[in-house]
Amino acid sequence: MALKLISLYSGCGGMDYGFEAAGFETVAALEFDKDCCRTLRSNRPWPVIEEDILQVPTAGILAVANLKPREADLLIGGPPCQPFSKAGYWATGDSLRLKDPRAATLEAYMRVVDEALPKAFVLENVGGMIFSGKSEGLVLLEKMIADINRRRGTKYTPKYKVLKAVEFGVPQIRERFFLVAHREGQLFKFPDSTHRLAEPESPLFPADSLEPAMTAWDALGDLPDDPPDLENLSVKGKWAPLLASIPEGNNYLHHTERGDGIPLFGWRRRYWTFLLKLAKNRPSWTLQAQPGPAVGPFHWRNRRLNARELCRLQTFPDTVTLQGSLSSIQRQAGNAVPALLAEVVGRDIGQQWFEHVPATSKPVLLQSRRTAPPPPETLGKVPRSYYPLLCRETPHPGTGKGYRAAARGLPTKVS
Repeated sequence: MALKLISLYSGCGGMDYGFEAAGFETVAALEFDKDCCRTLRSNRPWPVIEEDILQVPTAGILAVANLKPREADLLIGGPPCQPFSKAGYWATGDSLRLKDPRAATLEAYMRVVDEALPKAFVLENVGGMIFSGKSEGLVLLEKMIADINRRRGTKYTPKYKVLKAVEFGVPQIRERFFLVAHREGQLFKFPDSTHRLAEPESPLFPADSLEPAMTAWDALGDLPDDPPDLENLSVKGKWAPLLASIPEGNNYLHHTERGDGIPLFGWRRRYWTFLLKLAKNRPSWTLQAQPGPAVGPFHWRNRRLNARELCRLQTFPDTVTLQGSLSSIQRQAGNAVPALLAEVVGRDIGQQWFEHVPATSKPVLLQSRRTAPPPPETLGKVPRSYYPLLCRETPHPGTGKGYRAAARGLPTKVS
C-alpha cells in the first residue's frame, strides 16, 4: 500500500514524480500556476488544488486528500526560492530575503505542518538558504518548528543538507537544499553520494568508489539532434550567430583574452550562462527558468532545448509531457526539482521511517548509461559583423568594481 503524501507548491511535479517512484502516492497537490496545473492533470490522476496557498485553509487541503490531522505520511514542498537564490545577489547586490513578499510562503508551508501534523515533512529550496550570514530563512524555519513542537507536543527535529544532484545520478549540475523532519523525533540520515564528476582521484574518493557522473549524452543521446519543433528552438537576438563558434562545454569566455577564440568580451564580464553550451561528455549545467535570449545552456547543435530534452535532464519519467508555450515549459522545468534526486531522498525516508522496501535495488528514475558520445560538433566561424568588438572590453576588475556596482553608485572595494 502506497504511503500517503500531500504536495505543496507542486510546480510541474518534479518532487512528486520522484516520491512516486520511491513508493509514495500524492493524494493532494496544491499549485497556483495554471500551466503547471495543466501539466499535473494531464500526466497523473492526483487531485490538484489550483489555488494560492495563502487562500486555502489546511482543512480544505486535508478534505481533498481525504485525510484527517496526523494521518498524512508525508508533506513535501518547495516554497518559491527567488528570495534565497544566488541570482538575487547578482542582480541587485543582495536580495530582500525575508522582506521579499514571496518569503511568506515559508510561513504558509509551516502553517500546514502545524495544522496537518504529518508523520514527516520535506521542505526543499535553493542552497542559498544556508549561505553564511544569509540564513534568515533557515533560522525562521527552526523557530517555527520549535514553536509547533512546544504547542503540539510533537518532536519534529529538522535535519538539513544541500545535495548536489549530479552526485546522485542526475545528468545536471544543480544544488538543492532539503530539510527533513519526523513527528516523533527520529533523525534522518541523508543518502551518500553514488556518482562523481571526473576529477582527480584522491585518498578520500578513489576512482573506483563512485560511478562517473551521468552526462548530457546519457540523457539525450537517443533523441533526434534536429527535432520536429526545430524552427521554434532557434536562438534569437544579437548574439545568436556567435553561438556556433563556441565549442561544446564552453561559454562566452572562449571569446576573451584568456580563451582560445578571439577577444570579443572581457574576462568574467558576463553571466556564466551567457552563450553557455552543453557538452556531450559532461553533465548539463543548471537549467534556467527564465533565460534571456543569450542565456544557456544551449544544445550542442546551437539551439534551445525542447520539452523532452528538458524533461530528460530533469530525470522526469518519459511518460510526462509539459503543457503550455515553450517559455512556460522552460519555466516549469527550470523551477523543478530533478525527479531522481527526490526519489533518492524518498527511498531513504521510506526505508528509515516507514520500513518501506524499494521495489528495485537502484532508483527507478536512474537513466541508463550510453556508449561513448560522438565527437564534438564542428565549430563555425565568427561572423565578421562582430569584429568591431575586438579588444574593446576590459577584464572584470574584481569584486565590487564591475559595471553594475558603478551603475548603482556603490563604493568600490579596494584590493
